[in-house]
Amino acid sequence: MNQYVKNLNRIEFIVTLACTGKCKHCSEGDHASFSEYIHADAAARAIRQVCQNYQIKSLMTFGGEPLLYPEVVCEIHRTAKAMGIQNRDLITNGFFSKDKTRIKEVANMLADSGVCKILLSVDAFHQETIPLEPVIYFAECVLAAGISVKLSPAWLVSREDDNPYNKKTREILDKFTDLKIPIGAGNVIFPRGNASKYLSEYFDDTVEYASPYDENPSDIRAICFSPNGDVLNDNIYRKDILDILNEYRP
Repeated sequence: MNQYVKNLNRIEFIVTLACTGKCKHCSEGDHASFSEYIHADAAARAIRQVCQNYQIKSLMTFGGEPLLYPEVVCEIHRTAKAMGIQNRDLITNGFFSKDKTRIKEVANMLADSGVCKILLSVDAFHQETIPLEPVIYFAECVLAAGISVKLSPAWLVSREDDNPYNKKTREILDKFTDLKIPIGAGNVIFPRGNASKYLSEYFDDTVEYASPYDENPSDIRAICFSPNGDVLNDNIYRKDILDILNEYRP
């Protein structure tokens, strides 16, 4: 086994970079021109192959807004469940439709496919462009479908800082009180993409910020598939995932 990936235990999919929000904190920058998404059959095949050779403990889907392509998300989680991956999470901003019938349908699809937990991104940044009412209804539907939900806000500077964005985030989180949804740790914004463009006044130019999501290239614990199939400096539309893993070098 390749020594650089021998500890691999997690799979992630950026389902799409297309998004329903235009958040000024987004590390990916402007999402307006994105429409690409990963193909369900390619994703499912990669999961099956990896799980036959590695002890994968967790899988996550996110974006962009992954629920713009709910059938893809569901196929990924359905395959992960079938392969015995215990922790299967989804990050979403909860806004992919205003149609209540469709929202409820997608919530039930997610439950049927085996999604264990949904991390719902709600905060001052998302709600600048995303209406709260359909997000709250989505939360109600997934709770009714039996899926665990946590609110996952983005904090500026720190969770404790009392800047205007954090104050607004706390007000938005209060809107979910009646649903008794726990508030997770969320994440602290780092200066990349839109954040460095629109929120620069909140960052110290003398500090070198590191992304909390970067992997140690010499000890890969998680592999992340991009919407175009890119992973570990190669692509699953051109090469078998097991060959990519075996041939990977930092």
